[in-house]
Amino acid sequence: MVDVTDATFEEEVLRRSSELPVVVDLWAPWCGPCKTLGPIIERVVEATGGAVALAKVNVDENPAVAGSFRVQSIPAVFALADGKIVDQFIGALPEEAVAEFVARLAPTPSDADLLAAEGVRSGSEEPLKRALELQPDHPGAICALAGMLIAQGNPDDAIGLLNRIPETPETRLLLAEARLSAQQVDVQGADVAGLLDGLLDRVRADPSARQEFLDLLETLGPDDPRTADYRKALAALLF
Repeated sequence: MVDVTDATFEEEVLRRSSELPVVVDLWAPWCGPCKTLGPIIERVVEATGGAVALAKVNVDENPAVAGSFRVQSIPAVFALADGKIVDQFIGALPEEAVAEFVARLAPTPSDADLLAAEGVRSGSEEPLKRALELQPDHPGAICALAGMLIAQGNPDDAIGLLNRIPETPETRLLLAEARLSAQQVDVQGADVAGLLDGLLDRVRADPSARQEFLDLLETLGPDDPRTADYRKALAALLF
């Protein structure tokens, strides 16, 4: 699942929908039915083991996305494939109906898909490893296992896994976290702005400092207002 904004919609929904179906959940904090539907959609999409992606859009904060779908009421859910809407529904449906909606998008899950979903649900490595024995480039299993390896302090193994599959927003973030972990840069609770400021003087001449700078920006995410400011500062130094 990824929270999508007006700025990231094209990349994380339109472009990604060329790789796999993307379910877009349009919601708002004040919407009661949205609070009921949201967890249901998350569970159902997660159970596909990566065969379907979920993008959540807060319509109050992202009016451009809401306008592009011509939304009149929420919750509103759209399914996209190859950049086009292929299915939709309005209102809070029961879990069985949501499961049927998602099932129409996803191909019949393979044994690897089922093992990956089991690993994600249980937080266990074993089903994920078995999924990768069946399908070495299974995106859901690789991302889930890479996250576990990073948490365990094995970033090099995580990087090796992630390099098997094409880049996505999720893999970019995981790779950034893995590289930072390998350099013993702990961003949890750290003063990320202070770390970025400390790297600015070195980014032009030192490729490793430049990569660390970019990885720290990745962990901030596109919605953090500091990200755009630091990207501008980096561009001013490099170009």
